[in-house]
Parts: sequence; structure tokens; C-alpha cells
Amino acid sequence: MTRFSRRWASSRNRVPQWSGLAAVLCADWGKAVAKRAVYVAAGEVEARQRRFGAGKMLVFDKGEDTTLAAVQHSTLMALGGEPVGERFIDWNFVSSKRERIEQAKADWRAGRMKLPDFDNREFIPLA
Repeated sequence: MTRFSRRWASSRNRVPQWSGLAAVLCADWGKAVAKRAVYVAAGEVEARQRRFGAGKMLVFDKGEDTTLAAVQHSTLMALGGEPVGERFIDWNFVSSKRERIEQAKADWRAGRMKLPDFDNREFIPLA
């Protein structure tokens, strides 16, 4: 935890990346929010005697002290908050209300949803 270096990923996006930095995620953070996690956007970190690379989400138990160490230049996103409640999922639709999913399905079938700009040539019908 004594040595760290910072470099900018590029002059355009100015995202700081860290190497050799160790940080302790205190249990106090877990008291402030019910759910907490760290997403490894780039690089590799070590936690709980394991290594985690880009694309991994580390989810922490409530009240758990955890030490993260950047094994190489890394970009991390710490996130947390209260649970959002029950969610319903049907195909690509997610909502806390079943009625909203049914409305979304009707909108999709009727062509009222905009397709992505660069992926708009194929329409996938609902079963």
C-alpha cells in the first residue's frame, strides 16, 4: 500500500489508471449502502487471495472489509446502493411492473421502439 503510480489512458478521455495501489474497502462503506461492488473495467486486481481481470464484477457482503490491490494498470468502478426491489424479466424487457413489460412487448410488436442506429437491419419478432 505504499507504492502506486498513475498514468492517463489517453490524452482524450483522461481516465486515470492505477498500478501497485492497494485500497481497503471498509465495512463502513457497507453500512452506508446495502449492496456494494467493484467492476474491473480494465487491468487486473487481487482480492480475497484471487485475481480478477477486466469484465469481472466483485460483489461484497454487507459489513465485509476487503483489500483490493491493482496487479497492473487498472480502471475500476465502485458502485453501491439500496436494492431496487423485485424485477420481472421477459426477453429483453426488465421492469418492476408486469404491466409495463406487457406494454413494452406490445410496443415492440407494433414497431414503436427505435432500433439501435448501427444494428437496425434485422427485426426479431417476439414468440
